[in-house]
Amino acid sequence: MKIALIQQIATENRQANREKGLQAVKEAAGNGAKIVGFAELAFERFYPQVKATEKLLAFSESVEGETVKRFQALAKELNVVIILNIFERHGDKTFDTSPVIDADGSLLGKTQMVHITDYKYFHETGYYAPGNFGAPVYNTAYGKIGVAICYDRHYPEYMRALAIKGAEIVFIPQAGSVGEWPDGLYEVEMRVAAFQNGYFTALCNRVGKEDKLTFAGESFVCNPAGEVIARAGTGTEEILYADLNLDEIKESNAKKLFLRDRRPELYAAWIG
Repeated sequence: MKIALIQQIATENRQANREKGLQAVKEAAGNGAKIVGFAELAFERFYPQVKATEKLLAFSESVEGETVKRFQALAKELNVVIILNIFERHGDKTFDTSPVIDADGSLLGKTQMVHITDYKYFHETGYYAPGNFGAPVYNTAYGKIGVAICYDRHYPEYMRALAIKGAEIVFIPQAGSVGEWPDGLYEVEMRVAAFQNGYFTALCNRVGKEDKLTFAGESFVCNPAGEVIARAGTGTEEILYADLNLDEIKESNAKKLFLRDRRPELYAAWIG
């Protein structure tokens, strides 16, 4: 099965960014992709690089809004699964949210980022409330999918929860800037998560220079053995494709050993 990660530059024009994303899904589906994933806040500038203001918070949108509806219609037309990421408004709160759309166009649900941080150029606590939906796994037409939005990927508890719930592929919408972490560290992190948990990890990163940050791109996919099997370029707009064999999951060390030999009755006292 082929998946695609859309690594595209976001301008200040949300509508143009969204149209570019829709065209990219069409191209990816035309090249055989069955699941298509996007980066964090793929269709707008990365707002948290500056502190939140009412003007910026007003850019938030409902999951029932035009962006998700347009991709739902396209998913149904092309028979593909799509993992988005938007700046969600729900009631009086805003969230970093990934709607998951099945191949029939139905909205299976939404993952909201759980862990919210604040440091230089990542002032996320002013924008996002902590997510309310835990670590869901979605039974899509092409496999069981989990989502770990950017900062959540740093938490082994979150990544393990997706494995316990049966995730076969974990998509990571990310906003990773040039020089943010030591070279190659977030790649190693996702290789280890794939190896320890027995699933594929597919990280889709932002790309392009913005007001305070330059996003690296370098999206990649890892197999359950912890090997990188596809990698996008640095600073380039492109569609990254990867061919996945889900049969590799049951042969992984995690499935045959690590998950089998867990001692969950002990863990609450250790880390509760």
